[in-house]
Amino acid sequence: MPTYDFICLNCHQRFDVFLTYSEYGSKTVKCVHCGNENVRRRMTKVRVAKSEESRFEDIADPSSLEGLEDDPQAMGHMMRRVGREMGEDLPPEFDDVVDRLEAGQSPEEIESALPDLGAGADIGDDDS
Repeated sequence: MPTYDFICLNCHQRFDVFLTYSEYGSKTVKCVHCGNENVRRRMTKVRVAKSEESRFEDIADPSSLEGLEDDPQAMGHMMRRVGREMGEDLPPEFDDVVDRLEAGQSPEEIESALPDLGAGADIGDDDS
């Protein structure tokens, strides 16, 4: 049964009411706190579930990637958003790098400050 969120215009208290679809609009709603019928339905936030593909399409929008190489803070914000959208546990180094970018450090400064960053990662090694 759907839950509807109301506010009493008399005592200003919020409350929920369970109504069937057929009851909504035809059944009188009274405040559960003071019994007054002078109530108004509150519109609550709606969450929209997006597929993983559509979330990554939003992130990979070419217009949102323009100028990132010249703006470490924007790059950090974008990386943090990608990290959240991935929904996976990322290593602590990821947060350290993103924090540094958001503070305005350039990728080159970060690389020199964290020389062991990425050590052991075989990304791009094709020695097979």
